[in-house]
Amino acid sequence: MHTLRTNNLSPCLLVLLVLLVSWPPPSSSQSNDHVFACNLETNPSLKGLPFCDPSRAIPERVADLVGRLSLDEKITFLVSGAGSVPRLGIPHYEWWSEALHGVSYVGPGTRFSPLVPGATSFPQVILTAASFNTTLFETIGKAVSTEARAMHNVGLAGLTFWSPNVNIFRDPRWGRGQETPGEDPTLTGKYGSGYVRGLQASDDGSPDKLKVAACCKHYTAYDVDNWKGIDRFHFNAIVSQQDMGDTFQPPFESCVLDGNVASVMCSYNQVNGKPTCADSDLLKGVIRGQWKLNGYIVSDCDSVDVLFNSQHYTRTPEEAAAIAISSGLDLDCGSFLGQHTSGAVKAGLLNESAVDNAISNNFATLMRLGFFDGDPRKQLYGKLGPSDVCTPANQELAREAARQGIVLLKNTAGSLPLSPSTIKSLAVIGPNADVTKTMIGNYEGTPCGYVTPLQGLSLSVPTVYIPGCTNVACQTAQIDDAKKAAASADATVLVVGADQSIEREGLDRVDLLLPGQQPLLISEVANVSKGPVILVIISGGGFDISFAKSNDKVTSILWVGYPGEKGGAAIADVIFGRHNPSGRLPMTWYPQSFSDKVPMTNMNMRPDPATGYPGRTYRFYTGETVYKFGDGLSYTSFAHQLVEGPALVSVPLEESHECRSSQCKSININDQICSNLAFNIHLKVRNTGRMSGAHTVFLFSSPPAVHNSPQKHLLAFEKVFLDPSSETSVRFPVDVCKDLSIVDEVGSRKIALGPHVLYIGDLEHSLEVRI
Repeated sequence: MHTLRTNNLSPCLLVLLVLLVSWPPPSSSQSNDHVFACNLETNPSLKGLPFCDPSRAIPERVADLVGRLSLDEKITFLVSGAGSVPRLGIPHYEWWSEALHGVSYVGPGTRFSPLVPGATSFPQVILTAASFNTTLFETIGKAVSTEARAMHNVGLAGLTFWSPNVNIFRDPRWGRGQETPGEDPTLTGKYGSGYVRGLQASDDGSPDKLKVAACCKHYTAYDVDNWKGIDRFHFNAIVSQQDMGDTFQPPFESCVLDGNVASVMCSYNQVNGKPTCADSDLLKGVIRGQWKLNGYIVSDCDSVDVLFNSQHYTRTPEEAAAIAISSGLDLDCGSFLGQHTSGAVKAGLLNESAVDNAISNNFATLMRLGFFDGDPRKQLYGKLGPSDVCTPANQELAREAARQGIVLLKNTAGSLPLSPSTIKSLAVIGPNADVTKTMIGNYEGTPCGYVTPLQGLSLSVPTVYIPGCTNVACQTAQIDDAKKAAASADATVLVVGADQSIEREGLDRVDLLLPGQQPLLISEVANVSKGPVILVIISGGGFDISFAKSNDKVTSILWVGYPGEKGGAAIADVIFGRHNPSGRLPMTWYPQSFSDKVPMTNMNMRPDPATGYPGRTYRFYTGETVYKFGDGLSYTSFAHQLVEGPALVSVPLEESHECRSSQCKSININDQICSNLAFNIHLKVRNTGRMSGAHTVFLFSSPPAVHNSPQKHLLAFEKVFLDPSSETSVRFPVDVCKDLSIVDEVGSRKIALGPHVLYIGDLEHSLEVRI
């Protein structure tokens, strides 16, 4: 999002770096000028105005406020650097703040200062998602929103945060895959709705109030940033209705329906020839119409400018403004609508009522946040301040989140965990061994502090550190020094991978190989090492590390994502057995041949045997893999036992239904059929090893081979913690219409008739769905 297009933003937007919408506590030296709307104490003339009365219903308050504004005033509330109306006691408000994995300094709505010099930087989303722990997703969101409110209270942050990113990690080369929960729609939807609830849920339990307002982005089918000269500002994603229905749309649907998110952001790209921010079917039809969004729709920054100036979708800027607002856009990140909406209304291209509708959605969101309720010191979060940011509890949560997400991909017997009492010297080698900012990924803030991998390991045993490469590009490797250290040490940890110079917003990878001479460094060091060799990969996307997977001298492999500010401590916790790893890969790791043969711009999820196209993600991909979605090892072992699961599910149909007289592969879903059509999968899970640990129980399904259905897809998952020899029960409620349905070729969801196979660990359970 955002950072690459700032040259198109107006100068006034670029300098709006300080929010004027918050209050300082009495001890603060911050100024107190025009700090919140409806300040009845300093502006008694506002008393009696309905929009300033919190006891009234929000629709009534919004209608009153909109009715008091001129057209020119209304237009100032269509843009992210919103205007002020002094006569009504309304200050400027900056909508653009970010909180992808902690309060971020990306966006002019948030900044750090000596008063609050940093905020807790949790692991990048891809690693948190690898925990497969829905409770953790929500807990992190709650911690982030508390720090955000605390910063808002001292004038350093807004109330509207454009996070999370719930795009599907469709292609391993995508630079922004690190920001997402991975390639699976079910995991992505559960992460998105959980994180949103954590950010938004009001501490008083009120469903109408928001702690902060979240935003699910980037809607939709957005996952090409800049690949071989093809960039997101010009890319037209050709997407089938089937892929829209079962891959790209479900995470956004979950955000709105399950998370009740306050905002959805439309993306830069076109989908099937239409810019998403100018597609009435996608915005009004789906987000507002089908999903009933309670909130506002915002553009990615300069998206309206892009559809006019880069995509040339309309002839005039006024037409661009008109089509965006008419299609359902409420807020423009940028200045385009502020410059051209008045002309669109005067030219008869846009009714003023459409402007009223847009700003009404924006005002309603601010009212749910308490922005128009007067002095925030007298509101629910009024006592939060700097001492509530970077708390020891939040920093420990960042460490725990990294521990839960770290994925053990390979572990030769007897290699890990290492024993601090027997390891007298540890060689720590690699370009990512002593990094700080690399660990937090993008959309970052200033962290509370760092624990690098080297620092974390050094706290456990004596270490010898050799960088091996000056950076991850690793054009030249210092192999001799690294080999010397490994040959004399009791064990070796190689910390390699990527950083934002390799994968980021605006930069997609062109291959899947570790950069430069990293593979040479790994192989040379492993071949001479005296003891175990642990390969640690810091990255967002996967790599083809077949050479290391097959090398017996590389005894263990850990993928640690971008593990956040406490990442080094978490890595050491796993390596030395203070934490039993339980993370699972949220994305497929492909061989290099995939990137050689498959263009990133082919949006088709399903394989095409006629052309040799292998498909995408574990749900459809038919080629070889390096590691699979869901892969991950533990220091202990778990067994599953099925207790309850039906062998037959009968779908009730009226006698006159056409499928009673003819062979049907599937049945259209309707409320009558779906009512009470559900069952439970009940199982017992036992820790059969000698170490306590957490375990993710997956419920996968393979539906019948009709309508090009997925070969396998995730229905549900649950994380359990078990001591040795203990067991627990897990129940998965299965909604037949939701979980055993598929999307047909025209985008309609149907119940697939015939044999379904459910997978739980190493168990398989067959069931028949029939009428």
